[in-house]
Amino acid sequence: MEPQIKYYGGFIDKYIGDAIMALFPNSVNDALKAAIAMLGELKKYNSDREQKNLKPIRIGIGLHTGNLILGTVGGFGRMDGTAIGDAVNLSSRVEGLTKTYRVSLLITHQTLAHIDNPLEYDLRFLDKVKAKGKAKAVGLFEVFSADPPELKETKIFTKEKFETAVLLYHGGSFEQAANLFQECLESHSGDRAARGYLERCNLYN
Repeated sequence: MEPQIKYYGGFIDKYIGDAIMALFPNSVNDALKAAIAMLGELKKYNSDREQKNLKPIRIGIGLHTGNLILGTVGGFGRMDGTAIGDAVNLSSRVEGLTKTYRVSLLITHQTLAHIDNPLEYDLRFLDKVKAKGKAKAVGLFEVFSADPPELKETKIFTKEKFETAVLLYHGGSFEQAANLFQECLESHSGDRAARGYLERCNLYN
C-alpha cells in the first residue's frame, strides 16, 4: 500500500491499528489514483492467496477533501506529529462506512467536486449522511473502477437504476426501491451495496 501512496505524491501521517491515514497535499486526483492502485495491488495479493487456498482480504478506503492542521501533539513524555481537524474526522468516518455499504472505495461530494475529470472514473451516488455536529449532509459516492471487469460493467449498466433506487429509498418508497435493487442484483449478485440496501428496504416493508 505504501509504495502506491508515495508514487502518487502522498505521505503516511500515521498507522492506526490496521488502518493507514495518508495525506495528499497536491491534488485530489493523486489521492484517487493512489486508492485505485492500492486496490489493484490487493487484487494481485489476493490472487496469490487464492492459490494457497486462503481467504481474500478486503479493505475499505475513504477519501475526503478539506482543510486540516498539521502539527505536533502530546506532552513531555511523548510528542507526535499528526493531522487534526474536521476533514480528518470525516475521512475516518467515510472509511468506516465502506463496511456499512460493503464497498471498497468511497469519496465525499467535496472530493468529487475537486476531481479534474470525473468521467475518467467509474462512480455512482451511494448515499448522503450527516456528519456529527454538522447541519449539512455529506454526499457519498462509490468509485468502482477497481472492481472485477464483469462486476464493473454491470454497475455501469445498472447505475441509473441503482441511483434511482437510492432516491426512492430516501423518499420512503421502500417497495419501489426494493424492486429496483432486486433488478440490480439479478444483473449481478455480487453488487454488495445493492444487496445491503435491499435488506434495509425489507426491514420497512
